[in-house]
Amino acid sequence: MVSDYCGSALLTSLPDDVFVIVSRALLPRDLCNLSLCCRSLNALAGSDKVWATQCDMVGFVSHHDLVDWRKGVASYKALCRFLHNVQPLIGIWVHQNPELGNVVYVMPGFVSVVGCRIIPQELGPFGLDHGPILWAPVFEIIGDVDGSVTFWLHGREKEHNYFYPGSMKPIDRACNVLLLEVETRQQSNEGKLKYSKSFANHCEKEMLRKICRSDSGLSSSQRMIGQSASVVPFSRLGFGDRRKLLEAVTSHVRARVPEATNGPLFPCSREDENYPKDMVFLFQRRLLLMTMYKLGGSCMDWKAKLEQPSDQNRLELNEIRKSLDNSGGLRNSLCEDENHTQNTKRKSLGVYLRSGVKHILRKSVSMNGSHLTSRNASSCSESKHAQLNEFLRAGDALGLTLHACSMKLSAYRAWPNMHDNRFALYKLPMCITEAGQEYAGLWGGTFGWPPGRPTEDKPGKALFFLLLSYEESQGQRLLIATKILEGTHYVLHPNGSAMFIANVDEPSLDPFPWDTDGESVPVDVKNAYMGEGIANGYGFRYPGSKPGSLYVIQDGTLAFIWKESRAVLTLQRLNLQELLKKGERVHALPPVANFSYLTKSYSNVFAGFTNTTNTLSSPRFVSYDA
Repeated sequence: MVSDYCGSALLTSLPDDVFVIVSRALLPRDLCNLSLCCRSLNALAGSDKVWATQCDMVGFVSHHDLVDWRKGVASYKALCRFLHNVQPLIGIWVHQNPELGNVVYVMPGFVSVVGCRIIPQELGPFGLDHGPILWAPVFEIIGDVDGSVTFWLHGREKEHNYFYPGSMKPIDRACNVLLLEVETRQQSNEGKLKYSKSFANHCEKEMLRKICRSDSGLSSSQRMIGQSASVVPFSRLGFGDRRKLLEAVTSHVRARVPEATNGPLFPCSREDENYPKDMVFLFQRRLLLMTMYKLGGSCMDWKAKLEQPSDQNRLELNEIRKSLDNSGGLRNSLCEDENHTQNTKRKSLGVYLRSGVKHILRKSVSMNGSHLTSRNASSCSESKHAQLNEFLRAGDALGLTLHACSMKLSAYRAWPNMHDNRFALYKLPMCITEAGQEYAGLWGGTFGWPPGRPTEDKPGKALFFLLLSYEESQGQRLLIATKILEGTHYVLHPNGSAMFIANVDEPSLDPFPWDTDGESVPVDVKNAYMGEGIANGYGFRYPGSKPGSLYVIQDGTLAFIWKESRAVLTLQRLNLQELLKKGERVHALPPVANFSYLTKSYSNVFAGFTNTTNTLSSPRFVSYDA
């Protein structure tokens, strides 16, 4: 009997529900390997029940939402592929500029994840629980029927809203940096690569044919070594080159937001009566966007393109010469020393391409076994930045791409130290709420007590988002409240600064100054800790501090009170996803700046408003297509 049920027979003999329970101990790759063993195991490991369980284990989408999402993909296996791809992106991403706070929250949409920027704002007339929070779209990552992903940047130019379609590089499971980049691509022509399409004039084509003939004596492996060695990553280009390439590509691939997609990017709460209508709209919207992507990112002439599907979302190099020339040209950034820095001349892209071909022809390549050596290798290795034509040489088309990677970053408390010239967003590490760290996580609030709703005679106050985390110092446990968003008109507290630090091992004996809250309910203080809060004034990067106490109220509210001034900062724990579902959408910035605003600013660059929540027309969505 034992021999009858061993190996694959033991697994196939299990009831479906039992095998589903067993599969919870397996990773998706284990199931894929199992399906390759034999035909019977392939059917068992490929069942929708098994992969539905794997989807449920990913964790950031509820079971009810998974059932809805399944309608938009080919199988639960395809859905699991999408969920595992995008799961590392879920969370809070920030940038140092502007100093008021640049907070982008990535949350589930419909078979998609959506990057939403929280606009610096005042607390609305209905308070944080019931009032709509203002946000603007930054990007979407949408899953296709097979679970593959497409990237869509949002932006607004000349009073119109646009999509900017692109691709997604493989996502690092431990990614902490999101980079907006341009990548070179090869366009196919009847199964063959177009080697010279990026060069328009006949002379350059002739030179490239000579190069091809000179390479004909090399083996395919040697040619691959040479090609891979010459690929220049986008990050090696100078800042000016990167910025102008991004601007040129976005201006070319952009697609006007059609009226049919002008609506919510994610459904409202299930309890809302509009939920069924939202789901119907999101299903149709996603189909429309995927069709736009496959037809080249444009919705203007679909019927004309149905018979001629194009290589989507790519910018041919010869088509951007004019774009870059009109934007002032690009700075030559390779092999320049300090003496040449001040006198560097701007060159057009056409000059770069021509000089690149000449550079290739002058290059002396000698073969010694499988090693390739270049005459100018030493000079290139000494340069700080790569030359633009070296980057463009890797392909004949350009496209927008999102790169989620892992970098070694230093940090001050919970705030990462950021590069000032990268188009990037940085992920904030979220502490898990557990025993001994009950207050870790995202909190929101404002100055003042009681924490009641603003009224006409008592207008709204600046909304703050704080990330609370724990740290040990000299044997003491510290609770640190790092500011990540500030809703004032002009910044008073630097990004990443500690609004307060409380020593959770040192109780405070100072009494709470008030007996009741805003609803005249008696205040019951559960705990009080000694601490220190940020000093007023912005004049330095890491401001000083003054003594105070942190109070934990019975309803879960936190209140930090400065001892000398008696100023009070009241906080409540946030469910940002639910707040955004009830929020109001406002205009985005132009695409590149919308992703990461690199200019130092101490005012609100995202929207010029005061209490905008009083004037917006809809509690769910602001129709803004011009």
